[in-house]
Amino acid sequence: MFGWRRRNTTGRKTGRSKKQQFRLDKEFVLPEHFRCPISLDLMKDPVTLSSGITYDRESIEKWLDDGNFTCPVTNQVLRSFDRIPNHTLRKMIQEWCQENRNSGVERIPTPKVPVTGMEVYEILSSIEASMKRLDQCGFLESLKKINKWGFESERNRKCIVDNGTAATLANAFVAFSSDDDHQSLESHNYNVLEEILSSLNWMFPLENDARKILGLKPSLNMLVLLMKRREFSSTENAILVVKELCYDQEFIEALVGIEEVHEVLVRFIKEPICHTITKASLMVIFSMVSSSNHHERVKTQFVEMGLVSLVLNLLIDGEKHLHEIALGVFDRILDSKEGREAACDNDLTMPVLVKKILRVSELATEYSVSSIWKLSRFEKQSNEGRVLFEALQVGAFQKLVLLLQCGCGDSTKEKATQLLKLLNPYRAGLECIESSDFKNLKRSF
Repeated sequence: MFGWRRRNTTGRKTGRSKKQQFRLDKEFVLPEHFRCPISLDLMKDPVTLSSGITYDRESIEKWLDDGNFTCPVTNQVLRSFDRIPNHTLRKMIQEWCQENRNSGVERIPTPKVPVTGMEVYEILSSIEASMKRLDQCGFLESLKKINKWGFESERNRKCIVDNGTAATLANAFVAFSSDDDHQSLESHNYNVLEEILSSLNWMFPLENDARKILGLKPSLNMLVLLMKRREFSSTENAILVVKELCYDQEFIEALVGIEEVHEVLVRFIKEPICHTITKASLMVIFSMVSSSNHHERVKTQFVEMGLVSLVLNLLIDGEKHLHEIALGVFDRILDSKEGREAACDNDLTMPVLVKKILRVSELATEYSVSSIWKLSRFEKQSNEGRVLFEALQVGAFQKLVLLLQCGCGDSTKEKATQLLKLLNPYRAGLECIESSDFKNLKRSF
């Protein structure tokens, strides 16, 4: 038997003498059979395995999810993985908590029975029936039940997702989208569509079937239409689903074909609503400009909409957690001639890129060096030298040397070395150093 007491986390003295404290500790003992054999903590939801040993549900489910097939105590191979609730032991634990409430022990709540695969199957059947009838009320009632289960526990969420709920909701999204007039922003099905997207958001990452269904033309058009709305919830849910789908090349190709999407994404950066929407928009744009097909046309469209200036302003005034993906977008845009020309014409380009080296993250540094390298190579072909002069004036040479000293990836190292060779002839009398960036230099230059 071990003493088990509440810790004093307030930092204030309890006013008890050592003798009083010892007496309290001695009286306040956690019975061994109330402890989970795995975590050694008080069991909140005791369940019994086929081996006859009782564990806390959370601990034993983690053990089984890790691929174990034996009972942790007896090491016997389990005949079944059923976890039978031990109601008698749970009631004893609750009574013990109640008896020791004056010692600071909180009574554990009666755990809710976890949802089963059969229950999920039944509710999904109800959803499919409502979907075929386009019955909004019946559909929303069933969806509300799924959300309630999902928010009760992580185990319920896993059970719901593992039984194909995302694919069923994706089919429902297509069905209710096809019933709508896509040209109207006042669709009578919008409430249902928004609820579906809200539910899908807690089921990420989506299964492949759900991804393929949401990539169909009716649902894709509706996602873009929802992004255009001036309502926060519908916009946020729609852009987050689009971001989730952007890992599929086929979806990106279909998205690029929708003309309105470029304008919508740029607007989210120009007129930010919240950081979540801004970051998701940047990630979608990054996927679009990184696409192997039609990428030149896509980049040109974004450049013509002023994306270069918007990203540079974001790198100056925006939140730091947005800088890495913003630099990634900027680097990809520079693969196009129009992007490089727009960047060279902007006075903020070189100061911002040099400043972000070694300031944000390793990946952000990689994007910054790559951007400077692309601009320098582009200028080398025109033999003007203005970009190299600007880079030297804001301390690019020293930053690159420091980067090589600190270490970086092979590709970044190669580009940094090439840049140093290009910059070296222009060095005399043109450098300025920001001392705070170079306090870790091992030697002077």
